[in-house]
Amino acid sequence: MRKLLLLAASALAGLTTLSAPVQAAPPSLLPLTVQNTSGRGDAVHLYVFGEMGGRLGYVNASGQFTPWSGGAIPPVPAPDVSIPGPANGASRTLQIPINLAGGRLYMSFRDKLKFSLVPGGLVQPAPWAAGDPNRDILFDWSEFTYNGGGLWLNSSQVDMFSVPHAVEATSQAGATKRTGVLVSGGRNRVFDQHQQLGGDWSRLIHTRSDGTRLRVLNPSKGLDAGLFSGSYFANYVSSAWATYQNTPLTVVPYQNEPNRRFTGRTSGGVLRFTNTAGQQVAAFEQPSTRDVLNCDGRLAAPNNDVGAISRSLCAALNRSTLGFLHTQPTYNAGEFYTRATANHFSRIVHQNMVDGKAYGFAFDDVGAFESLVHEPNPRSAKITLTAF
Repeated sequence: MRKLLLLAASALAGLTTLSAPVQAAPPSLLPLTVQNTSGRGDAVHLYVFGEMGGRLGYVNASGQFTPWSGGAIPPVPAPDVSIPGPANGASRTLQIPINLAGGRLYMSFRDKLKFSLVPGGLVQPAPWAAGDPNRDILFDWSEFTYNGGGLWLNSSQVDMFSVPHAVEATSQAGATKRTGVLVSGGRNRVFDQHQQLGGDWSRLIHTRSDGTRLRVLNPSKGLDAGLFSGSYFANYVSSAWATYQNTPLTVVPYQNEPNRRFTGRTSGGVLRFTNTAGQQVAAFEQPSTRDVLNCDGRLAAPNNDVGAISRSLCAALNRSTLGFLHTQPTYNAGEFYTRATANHFSRIVHQNMVDGKAYGFAFDDVGAFESLVHEPNPRSAKITLTAF
């Protein structure tokens, strides 16, 4: 909440108080409407999960949070906490309690999802894992956090692409932010373009026995499923690291601090970064394909300068700009994914979004290319299951 501003005038003029408009605190329960314009006749099942007060749990339609209990090793089936979703052409409004972090809203068509419990937590669907009981269910999810800073809501493709859905948030003043809308026929185009790429890219598609194309796995999950090469990025990474033996790489990771920059040079196979005072602040050995696709391992990103540089490197590798554009990050989307070795899953999903935004990999928010809405003063939110 904004603070009142006080302006002290001279003693003779007295004291004048100027008040800026006070931002209302976010409501304790935020209405979130799920609208179904999918065109499908299947029943829809909704689930709302998250963390509150350090405990994982679920939320019912009226916004009541209940912590999970009764987990075991091996995992045991979770109770059915599904919320009946809207039929095609209808909508259903749920309530989201404030201070729910790490939230997910799952939506499944026809079949209910199968969850299980371990001590203190939930085993969530992982259809790329062998034996996962949700492998042949059509489902997806949105991710959100709702607290005193407002609502953050995104559609994510970090694990897979499946059910097209748009996300939006409306402020107390009535302004609406929206993202995640596919172009006309976009879902089929995403599947078709992976099929046309062939090789490991086409192996990321999973089709149910009745012919329903359920999902395209993100290649990071394709690795886990044994469907994608673990050496895909190896030659490109090696070439990029070699480039900076003779050419300096400049990383300006803080967009609002353009003078805070780091210079990278490769020596002994390690890409080392110094600050403007010449002090070494970070060093990166060549990351593996898994590191690149997950933005983890040798590209792990702690919340400091090392992490800021790492995020920039990971985004540049996925977008195929590292080794070619020597100031990172870059913000011209027309320069992304233009080379043979790139995260083509991310490229295809971005190309089929109306606004070009998606979460094709973990650090797709570098440069604000992610499909996220943030509303600090929300009145309501909405997820639309769009036509497919």
